[in-house]
Parts: sequence; C-alpha cells; structure tokens
Amino acid sequence: MGVPRLEGYYELTETTAIEYAKNTGFFEQSAALDCEEIGDGNLNYVFHIVERQSGISIIIKQALPYAKVVGESWPLTLHRATIESNALNVFAKFVPDFVPKVHFTDEVLALTVMEDLSEFTILREGLIQGNRYPKIPEHIGTYLAKTLFYTSDFGLNQQEKKELAGTFINPELCKITEDLVFTDPFYDKDTNDFEEALLEDVEAIWSNDVLKLEVAKLKKKFLTQGEALLHGDLHTGSVFVTADETKVIDPEFAFYGPIGFDVGQFLANLLLNALSLPKSEQAPILDDLNQTWDVFVNTFKTLWHEHNVEPYAEVNDYLNFTLTQILQDSLGFAGCELIRRTIGLAHVKDLDGIENDEVRIAAKRQALSLGRNLILQKEHITHPRYIRLY
Repeated sequence: MGVPRLEGYYELTETTAIEYAKNTGFFEQSAALDCEEIGDGNLNYVFHIVERQSGISIIIKQALPYAKVVGESWPLTLHRATIESNALNVFAKFVPDFVPKVHFTDEVLALTVMEDLSEFTILREGLIQGNRYPKIPEHIGTYLAKTLFYTSDFGLNQQEKKELAGTFINPELCKITEDLVFTDPFYDKDTNDFEEALLEDVEAIWSNDVLKLEVAKLKKKFLTQGEALLHGDLHTGSVFVTADETKVIDPEFAFYGPIGFDVGQFLANLLLNALSLPKSEQAPILDDLNQTWDVFVNTFKTLWHEHNVEPYAEVNDYLNFTLTQILQDSLGFAGCELIRRTIGLAHVKDLDGIENDEVRIAAKRQALSLGRNLILQKEHITHPRYIRLY
C-alpha cells in the first residue's frame, strides 16, 4: 500500500518553507527570514518563520502522508489538513479567542498558514513543570460548551447540521482513534507498549469481559453518535497557554461524534497529570478538573435556555437528561483514554517522564485502575469531584 500523495504535493524543508512564504505574499521577496521546523508530533511538519527586521512571524503546518512514529508503512490521508483548517474556522465563529487564526489553506500542499503561538506554552509541558494556569477551567469549559452546543442539533438548524457534518467525514483519522483508543489496548496487540512490570495488570484488562463490554458500548457511541463537531484529539498537548490566554490547536481529528468524547479526553489528561504528582500536590489539578466541568455545565445550560433550536428543549428534565448522559459518556471516554495512554501506542510525558522506576510503575498502575473504575462506574459518578484516584 503506497503513501497517498496529491498531484503537486511535496514535503517542505526549512528552505522551501521560506520560498513558499515569499511566493504566496506573506513576506516580500527581499525579506530576510529565519525558519525552524519545530514540530514534535507524529503526523506533521511545523515551520516557524520570522522576519528578522520586523519580527513578524507565521506558522506553516504541513501534513505528512504517513505517521512519523512508524514511517511510510503507515500511510495517512493528506485531506486531514483541510479538515483541520475548516474545523478551526468553524470553531472561530463561536470561540474566536480560543483558537489560532487561520491565514491561508493550501489543499495541494496539505498545509495551513496560521497565527504564530510560539510565545505560548504547551499546557502539558507547563503542568509537568509545576506551573498553574488559573484561567484554564473557564477557557476550556467555555470552549467545550460553545463548540459542542453550537454545532449540535440543539444549537444549529438540523439541516445545516447535517450538511456541516458531511464536510467532516474523516474516516482515516477516526480509524486511528477506533483502534488505538477503543480496541488495541484491550487486546494483545503489537501496537501496545508497556513495561514488563505492568504485564499482570494489563492481562487483567485483556481478560475482563465485563470491562470490555462497556468499552464496546463506548466504541459504538464513537462510531455512531454524530452529536456535534468534535476536536477529536483534545488532550493537554493540544492546548497552548499563557497566563491570560488559551488556544486550542490541532483539530485534524475533527469529525461529528458524541459530545462526551472531547470532554472526556481533556478531563482524562488532567487526571494523568494529577497521577504523575505526589498525592500532596494533586489538589490544584483536581480543582481545575472540577471547575472545567462546572464551567462547561453552566455555559451549556445558558446556551440551552437562550439559543436552543430544538422544540423539546422546553420539556422538563430534557436538559438534565442530556447533561447526565454527557457526564457518563465523558467519564467512560476518560477511562479509555487513561488506559490507552498508559499501555497503548501513544503515551504521555506526564507518566513516562517519571524517572524513578518504582514511582512510575505505581503511577501507571493507578492510571489503569482509575481508567477501569471510570468505565465501570460511570453511571454512579454524579460529578467529577467524586472521582477517587486511589
């Protein structure tokens, strides 16, 4: 199976990225530019280009036709670059302060020219360094509520919603999630990656049919419930922050799916950070988690009462039913995320960066236990504050 390429596509280098920026009019031909490839992900190149004299800068993000972590034996669609830029433009209608500005999209070269966020910090890195960002709960809770409500049948005319959903068919990247989040970690698959010390814990997951039934139900929701336009990969590595600003980046996994998936992924990654810390230092992260949910709920309620286009919105308890279902889904999806980030293909630095072997294994073992409990107990947890890490 060959790597899919569009006619005219080529992979940029730092030199050709500068040429592209000049030829497309972002800078004068005579401008002195510096360029550095700064991408640290598995799927893209990210070029940071700065004009020396003015300091004006841009980011050029180019999709690769394969996953860097594996190589050309894992081909990927280049259309995901268009999906990403389109998603950013949709989200910008509802939360312009919380997404980077898109300047230009080139479908042939599968690239997007966008606002430079190099002065920002990746939230995951900041949390690992012990920094705290008190505006994260307000910003992310609002981002989640508005993007998910306004792209759902509650906030968008049903026909318009169906048409929008049709532009975000994203089978190749959804397949990655279906496999790496919902399937492979729960079976003895070659893609899994974990320390030998965790084998007993992992085999207990593989042999737990009660757990696997609940995961199968969650996977079915992911496959079939096109409730709202999701970011699709909303972890703490997809959030850039300063003390005052928050930008959600990288929605190349965007598609129409269950509302709780985005919520659950973000909550899970806060939990992963909390588990990487000594118990005495976990409270601020757990407070952020609880407040993020509270902001999401309060904002969603306001939107429901003021902007709902669904006639049944006025029926007693429909709002409570909807929020209860979102919470249960979020907890279940969070549990899957905890497990896959611990024993699946793609780990997180929060846990893998723990240098002491004994401490790291203990934290990962707890992540597996917490993930299992969230999946199995999701109907019984009425608020994230009742999540018990131990």
